[in-house]
Amino acid sequence: MIPCISQVTTLPGSFADDVANYPAGGCSAIEVWLTKLEKHLDAVSPDDTRRALTDRGIALTAAAYQGGLLVSQGEQRKAHFEHFKRRLALCQQFAIPTLLLVTDFGSISVGAAPDAQSLGRALVSLAQAAQWAASFDVRLALEFRGADPFCSCLDTALTLVEQCGEPNVGVCLDVFHYYKGPSKPEDLGRLTAQNLFHVQVCDVAGVPRELMTDSDRVMPGEGDFRLEPLVQRLKVIGYAGAVSLELMNPVLWSLKATQVTELGMTALQRLLK
Repeated sequence: MIPCISQVTTLPGSFADDVANYPAGGCSAIEVWLTKLEKHLDAVSPDDTRRALTDRGIALTAAAYQGGLLVSQGEQRKAHFEHFKRRLALCQQFAIPTLLLVTDFGSISVGAAPDAQSLGRALVSLAQAAQWAASFDVRLALEFRGADPFCSCLDTALTLVEQCGEPNVGVCLDVFHYYKGPSKPEDLGRLTAQNLFHVQVCDVAGVPRELMTDSDRVMPGEGDFRLEPLVQRLKVIGYAGAVSLELMNPVLWSLKATQVTELGMTALQRLLK
């Protein structure tokens, strides 16, 4: 498994800042926050950016994230897909193998669920997105959201991936949403090295699952999540991909990026040992 840090963990820093600071903190694998990269390319050429990554020995393991593709319709859907295609080109340009795809079922009314027609349309859209991604040699990792009215658990995300039937679509296992939503330990039994494309880890301390928010995320091992069974499952299935530290904690954002990176890599190495 590849210890990795998401750029959202150091959100105030620029893409260039992260490229300089992450290796200094012991991290050589980055989950790209696409907004940072897009802003960076407004001022720096792709060739110079690739050169900086190579010089520092940095691998870009995944990119976060694309939304709005599954249930949007009309002009909104067209706009989302155009945005998606531009980001696929960016992933191809920088050899980023995996793009995280966030379900947009959160746009459904609270307490509701998609009807058969909406769900069918979502599956068609997922397959179309996969086919576009394949033409750019990019995989899609579908991420469930624990508070959404539908696709809030690992089991449903895996079912959508299976029903989609495209080989370049898998799931992203985000530990935060695994615990916040209705996922069950037995859902882990459906994970395989073939359907698990990306993993994001964090912890939360002393906050009820119904109330925890992204800003409550802390370093793995500092909270209440039982992470060991999850890691053990990854080892059992032979998962060899990235395990990314993803924290949106304003307290950590106020620290030096090298300090956050050092703490994050220590926590990841302790978790994955």
